[in-house]
Amino acid sequence: MPSSKKAALGFIFITLLVDTIGFGIIIPVMPKLIEQLIHGNLSDASRWGGWLTFAFAIMQFLCAPVLGNLSDRYGRRPVLLFSLFGFGLDYLLLTVAPNISWLFIGRIIAGITGASFTTAAAYIADISSHEDRAKNFGMIGAAFGLGFIIGPVIGGLLGSVGPRVPFMAAAILTLLNWLYGYFVLPESLGKEQRRSFSWKRANPVGSLLHLRKYPALSGLIISLMLVYIAVHSVQSTWAFFNMEKFGWDEKMVGISLGIVGLLVGLVQGGLIRIVNPRLGNEKSIYVGLALYAIGLLLFAFASQSWMMLVFLIPYCLGGIGGPALQAVISNHVPSNEQGELQGALTSMMSATTIIGPPLMTNLFAYFTGKTAPVYFPGAPFLLGAIMMMVSTVLVYRMFKAEKTDVWR
Repeated sequence: MPSSKKAALGFIFITLLVDTIGFGIIIPVMPKLIEQLIHGNLSDASRWGGWLTFAFAIMQFLCAPVLGNLSDRYGRRPVLLFSLFGFGLDYLLLTVAPNISWLFIGRIIAGITGASFTTAAAYIADISSHEDRAKNFGMIGAAFGLGFIIGPVIGGLLGSVGPRVPFMAAAILTLLNWLYGYFVLPESLGKEQRRSFSWKRANPVGSLLHLRKYPALSGLIISLMLVYIAVHSVQSTWAFFNMEKFGWDEKMVGISLGIVGLLVGLVQGGLIRIVNPRLGNEKSIYVGLALYAIGLLLFAFASQSWMMLVFLIPYCLGGIGGPALQAVISNHVPSNEQGELQGALTSMMSATTIIGPPLMTNLFAYFTGKTAPVYFPGAPFLLGAIMMMVSTVLVYRMFKAEKTDVWR
């Protein structure tokens, strides 16, 4: 590989790593910052946190396909730099935010410009040979995994200094990355390879509607959707739950999320390669969904702080189920429709990010609020466990129907 391509790949890896670290840095301190700005308690803050994630997710859902198409028209470099600058501006706004409205403005800007992973994937595809493409795409997962181990730990440590310090660190990191890219990053898409912009191709809802082409897979697709929504019970309420129930500070939340990142990396990067070939896809799905459900139930009824760290083990081991479920769906679709299917599944995953956070945080807020019929901060985890169980039933019915030739 020419040295210029190696340098470009190195920059892309650093970009994605810094991007993920910046994202991870702010997670442990977000609850306390929201609490400060709304002059409320953690229960109230969790509800606002869910709607902030909703604002980011819906803008990203609408704008990511537009930015992807713009990168096909004008090149990867300007879109990637635009994305990095937008994230840097978001973190600056979060650093100086005098009220909750500023947080929404920042999250909306980040959602509009948040196409760094999509554009980076297109950049890697541009500069990779067919033989190297899979290996180079692996860098995206590696950067995300490493960033999500480092980011929350740094955020937790900086958060003990002050709730706004991690946002300042994230802003500095991201804007330095933007400056580095501005002076160093070459364009990967030649002018002769570019195509005209198409609003039709940039329609996220259109991509989602492609799933209607596969009615026989409806049970498996709904099952995958339920899994994506269920995991938001952890992603959206972990910090709020542990601060509320066990009195964790930002440092402890950051360390715990670093452990999550490490466990997920070990499962996704290593264990799946050993377990899946031995169990096969069907058993991997059942075992994975069962472990997810067990982990969520244990979280819901945990009575001691240390239990949350121990119960991460079965929950993270549940990660063997998702890729197996995606593989089964993919195996039922012809090779010339794979791109369309994966695009539609990505749109579906983005849509669940719009639904999951407000659902789970509002449930947490309700069962920790003054009007709750019973105090139960673990309610989102219980709902997540139920969703995993329903998902398992749907998968079982689809496999059973397939084996008895009810559908093909």
